[in-house]
Amino acid sequence: MNTMLRKSALGIAGLAFAGGLAAGPMHLGAPGTAAVDAKPVAVAVQADQPGVDKAKLIPHGTQGDQSRIDLNDEQTANVKAIIEATKKSGLDERAAVISIGTALQESKLENLGHLGDRNDHDSLGLFQQRPSSGWGTPEQITDPIYSTMAFQKGLKQVDGWQDMPLTKAAQTVQVSAYPDAYAQWEQQAADLVAKHWNS
Repeated sequence: MNTMLRKSALGIAGLAFAGGLAAGPMHLGAPGTAAVDAKPVAVAVQADQPGVDKAKLIPHGTQGDQSRIDLNDEQTANVKAIIEATKKSGLDERAAVISIGTALQESKLENLGHLGDRNDHDSLGLFQQRPSSGWGTPEQITDPIYSTMAFQKGLKQVDGWQDMPLTKAAQTVQVSAYPDAYAQWEQQAADLVAKHWNS
């Protein structure tokens, strides 16, 4: 089989395989907001790259109602930075799902600076990390690669994080006043990892 025909066949097989990805109905958790129905999304898998191991993305299923937001270019760039940092940390797709889900809850994937009266103490960046708590300098914390690697350094210290629900793993690192809030972002985080891990 010639190279061009082989790549076409592999590309079609990849699309057929990825076409099985579908998110179930998504409901926004905030009161008074409309439910969002997710539609099946085919993820293009390049023929020369291995696909994402989807079993690692959400090993035990999602917990509770799932939320979803539309991402702008900056938020998408931050997703890609989290994935890049995950690979630099030597971690797999599951760590990227936990990291992206955590950042969705903490900042909606926006690299937050000081928010004045709306600031949670001195929390900054994608993960709302605090310089006063030893996460790094404001400049470091607002660097998406640095902040992700700092979060993942904490994640690596959590025994069994790979097999935990996202919300438990995230809460163990973040110590949030709202420990269950991370759960709602697991499906969107997994979808983003499936889409961007090999891009």
